[in-house]
Amino acid sequence: MINTEQKKIGKKLYDYQEEDLNHIFERFENCPQDYNLLYQLPTGGGKTVIFSEIARRYIETKKQKVLILTHRIELCGQTSRMLTEFGVNNKIIDSKVKELPDQADYNCFVAMVETLNNRLNDEKFTMENVGLVIIDEAHYNSFRKLFKFFDNCFILGVTATPLSSNIKLPMNESYAELIVGTPIAQLIEKSFLAKATTYSFNVRLGTLQVGINGDYTVKSSEELYSNQVMQSKLLYAYKKRSMGKKTLIFNAGINTSLQVFETFKDAKLPIRHLDSHCSKNERIDILKWFKETPDAILTSVGILTTGFDEPSIQTIILNRATRSLSLYYQMIGRGSRIFKDKANFDVIDLGNNVARFGLWENDINWQKIFRSPDFFLSNLITDDEIERNFKYSMPEEIRVHFAKSKEVDFDIYKEHKRVESLGLRTRVVIEKAIEQHVEIVLENSTDFGQALGLIRMLDADIDDRVRRYAYCISKSTRNYRDWLKEDYRKKLKAKVTNNF
Repeated sequence: MINTEQKKIGKKLYDYQEEDLNHIFERFENCPQDYNLLYQLPTGGGKTVIFSEIARRYIETKKQKVLILTHRIELCGQTSRMLTEFGVNNKIIDSKVKELPDQADYNCFVAMVETLNNRLNDEKFTMENVGLVIIDEAHYNSFRKLFKFFDNCFILGVTATPLSSNIKLPMNESYAELIVGTPIAQLIEKSFLAKATTYSFNVRLGTLQVGINGDYTVKSSEELYSNQVMQSKLLYAYKKRSMGKKTLIFNAGINTSLQVFETFKDAKLPIRHLDSHCSKNERIDILKWFKETPDAILTSVGILTTGFDEPSIQTIILNRATRSLSLYYQMIGRGSRIFKDKANFDVIDLGNNVARFGLWENDINWQKIFRSPDFFLSNLITDDEIERNFKYSMPEEIRVHFAKSKEVDFDIYKEHKRVESLGLRTRVVIEKAIEQHVEIVLENSTDFGQALGLIRMLDADIDDRVRRYAYCISKSTRNYRDWLKEDYRKKLKAKVTNNF
């Protein structure tokens, strides 16, 4: 027999957790039994701790059972262990559980959504005396299919991002009310979450295609992020901002992640790859290595966005673009845990995600997004708008080759305004840009071969100038830009040739 006086049950909740818990219990008391309530709290804020204590108190006060639904087996195990810490007698319903003859022996059940749906539809068993259903990661829509079995229960959805993963099934159709927890900035200020330092590297996303789910397709993402230019950009970003730090890289596709693995391996860096095709033993081995290796780099695909907690992570790299606000917060949240003397972590963005959604720690009006998700989604900044604000800055490794030139930049927008004010033809802007490039090439070369090498180094700068010029004249079709780039390079080379 267990001596309950000697066994410590549960954890002491923080003030903000206790406040939210009391708010939720107030809704239990004042809302109908079939009420659907949604609760938001940032990743790292302790959602599992809170709903474990909710389950314990609900069973104690209401004398009814609690069902907790998850969408991944890893979350089932984590949740069950936390409930046990809180003294809640629970059972996991996974694929191994075909029937439930011992249902009366438990006050709480943790179930995989697909498994429970199959059992209930096949009438293998029914869930008896359940008063509260808690849904973890409630923004996933796979849970909706189970609502019909619990139409007389109080349903509590829990999520860090109350925005549906399916744009056609908004959360305000499933939940009557949203309770918003303590925002990220306050959790950082109170030292409950680590502070993020964000570094953004501009990426041209024009080749990406949007799929039916509203996010970029894996195929188009793979084509962009697997190419050598983006692989080199990722390696450069890592070496500049995260060298020697424990780093988690998120990719959109398996081929990209494997390519990242090879790129970093060739650079003699400690890296491993993880995706959903890895066996259970492989996954355990890889995550153990990642945990124990101080400068480990783990490149992954999707699998670690939820149900994964490694607080020693020092850098998150978003080696992908996304239009999903939920995914954006989930990925960065993997690095936000406080750990030993870790109070800060880095975010390296290689997908213009910060430009689209804002900094991870910025305030966000979740109530407004919950009430009007269509308005939020339709007003997301477009790739074209983001790229218009890009400002090309010559990289240090190229700038050293133009050391004799005091100024290497050329302001297309400013020159366009000047040309327009003088009533000149807009083509003068491009002619002036070419002249400036000719000037810096000649200043820094002593022979024709060297000059040609410098011209090749200006490719990214030329692309940027042409793009800005196309915006100015409202003629930004890809065919026109491609023609203009080719024409620009031909004229630049011809003018330099004439000078030699």
